[in-house]
Amino acid sequence: MRHLPPLNALRVFESAARHRSFAAAGKELFVTSSAVSHQVKTLEEYLGLSLFDRSRRAVTLTPEGEQYLSSVRHAFDEIEMATQRPVSYTHLTLPTTPYV
Repeated sequence: MRHLPPLNALRVFESAARHRSFAAAGKELFVTSSAVSHQVKTLEEYLGLSLFDRSRRAVTLTPEGEQYLSSVRHAFDEIEMATQRPVSYTHLTLPTTPYV
């Protein structure tokens, strides 16, 4: 069994990191900035490290957050490319006679 973090939290983290804003990530994902903050906190607790430095007006990635973002982006890029590839059914075997 895979040991993966909450996938929605990863999606929220990537958006917040890309925008450098919880509010902008919330707008993109159609949730509140508070919901973004909650998902990021969930991910940080899961990982056991801080991904963002939070101030009253801005959020910035910690060095660990920058490194994690690089890995998450790479993984999302791989998923996106795999999704865009045409599916090949050449190895799929279908029955040639109807079931009775």
